[in-house]
Amino acid sequence: MKLLKKETKAYSILYLKCPRCHVGDLFETGSFSLQKPFYMPEKCPVCGQRYFLEPGFYYGAMFISYIMTGFFSLAFTGFCVWGLGLGINASFGLLISILTILFVWIFRLARAIWINSNVRYDPQAGNRH
Repeated sequence: MKLLKKETKAYSILYLKCPRCHVGDLFETGSFSLQKPFYMPEKCPVCGQRYFLEPGFYYGAMFISYIMTGFFSLAFTGFCVWGLGLGINASFGLLISILTILFVWIFRLARAIWINSNVRYDPQAGNRH
């Protein structure tokens, strides 16, 4: 599938890889790990790309997270109410349960989107070290 080839931004975002080399990980642990769920290393262990480009750099990622969560919530609740015929309380209860499980993954995905919108892919970066 061309969309998820290593050279694409979608690959870097969905696999939470360094935006510059697409090899190093943005986070040390898996998305559903309870150890260090929000910790990011200072730089990529493969190419040395700094992950914190300036103070408050990931402030914009909060807006991405908010938008993703908002649209997901509307779509999910609408599907539960109109598609499955559940009541509003049951739909919101289910939504809160799912968002509690997906919170760390959404946080990480928003950061990956934000840094990928600011750092360019360099195919040679992964080969330098």
